[in-house]
Amino acid sequence: GPGRSSEKILRFGNGTEPQDLDPHIVTGVPEHNIISALFEGLVTHHPSGQGIAPGVAERWENSADGLTWTFHLRADARWSNGDPVTAQDFLHSFRRILSPGLGAEYAYKLHHVVGAEEFNRGELSDFTATGFSAPDARTLVIRLKHRVPYLLEALIHYSWFPVHLPTLERHGHVDRKGGAWTRPGNLVGNGPFVLESWRPGQAILVRRSPTYWDAASVRLDGISFQAIDSQQTEERMFRSGQLHVTGSVPPDRIEAYRRDRPEVLRIDPYYGTYFFRLNLTRPPLDDVRVRRALALAIDRRALINAAVRGGQDPALHFTPPLAGFTPGETLPAPDFDEARRLLAEAGFPGGRGLRRLEILYNTMDIHRQVAEVIQQMWRTELGVDVSLRNEEWKVYLDSVNNLRYDIARAGWIGDYPDPHTFLDMWVSGGGNNDTGYANPDYDRLLASALLAPDEPARMAIYRELDSLLTRDLPVIPLYFYKRVFLLDPRVQNWVPHLLDQRAWKHVDLAD
Repeated sequence: GPGRSSEKILRFGNGTEPQDLDPHIVTGVPEHNIISALFEGLVTHHPSGQGIAPGVAERWENSADGLTWTFHLRADARWSNGDPVTAQDFLHSFRRILSPGLGAEYAYKLHHVVGAEEFNRGELSDFTATGFSAPDARTLVIRLKHRVPYLLEALIHYSWFPVHLPTLERHGHVDRKGGAWTRPGNLVGNGPFVLESWRPGQAILVRRSPTYWDAASVRLDGISFQAIDSQQTEERMFRSGQLHVTGSVPPDRIEAYRRDRPEVLRIDPYYGTYFFRLNLTRPPLDDVRVRRALALAIDRRALINAAVRGGQDPALHFTPPLAGFTPGETLPAPDFDEARRLLAEAGFPGGRGLRRLEILYNTMDIHRQVAEVIQQMWRTELGVDVSLRNEEWKVYLDSVNNLRYDIARAGWIGDYPDPHTFLDMWVSGGGNNDTGYANPDYDRLLASALLAPDEPARMAIYRELDSLLTRDLPVIPLYFYKRVFLLDPRVQNWVPHLLDQRAWKHVDLAD
């Protein structure tokens, strides 16, 4: 109707069509962006971009031994259908993501809680025997197996978000993936925005929620999350005013923006690693000498200069540096002579006799360019021939998840600002491991990390875990991310954040 044009709708380049909008079954960054507009956990992001702020919980306390957290929920927290958000809603949601039948990749995020892992594995059937309890509708108690120094930051992640169980039951099965409950008109959330429309492959529009407890603080009328997996298209849309924020910048345009329009170019720190997963269940990638040869035969600085171009740092180990964490062992890369020696030792001198390997990537220009540069390096330096295969995001996630690949492009952005979020992925059988890597020493070491007596001791364990990955190479690290994007000067309160996340309610759009 009239007046709609004056609304403040933020147009956001979200990279790709999301896998789903169900907080308990997705694993990606594009999904996180949308889900954090539609749902809210116990805590949320502080407006400054540093630390946390109260969400559904208005306050909390932690016992002296660090093991029992008590969250007091605000009386005015509401679902978008008007129902109150209760401690029972959180219990039902935790039970759901941990239910063995759902097969949630991110269920392991909750395994710090007493009994959660056993329930998730089907070894414990009584959920009331876990460390989750609700003495009353506004009190939620979480009992941990060990201290978790980063617990509050971890709770910002969507794996801990509540879902509205009656809505899930109305639209299918609670413990199955892909129910109709996430469709417009069906979805009931508790976040600052509600789902207005979903045009598959194009855009998801969310609109300000009248029932959100902090609705008075929400500045935007809506956000349009645009599914654009071409960086060229995205950049054109930004220039023509159709986007306020882009997901990235075509690498060959970064220099021009730096020179001609520096006021719209942003290069922010970003806690993430770009890497290749290797399928260790497929010969010859089950041989660590072949994996190491491939890892050593990449000139990462040349790769960044040729394909990436945002001033990223080469990754010679997996876990990005962070205050308190520095790597132990790193790759001596490039080392072409050693790479050729290892390949010959594995029985493939000069690449002879090695079957043709394939690099899988999700459809996007930059991923193709990275794969092509590495394809050329391996051919030139090792005599190894690889082909490239691209799949759209949902199909690619499914292929990787089911080990239907040789080598797969991957990225991992921390789920909270702590090395644990990079290292707990590689535990045997882990939901996001997706390589077939299983090392009992690694598992034992990881289990000891949160039992360490202090922070330096904990970080020393992470250094050893990161070194194990450098030796075993289930993955080949390539570079550490930077968040390179274009931002319209009209966008207000867009604060840099190490995980590139924010509470959407604080973002504004000037005239």
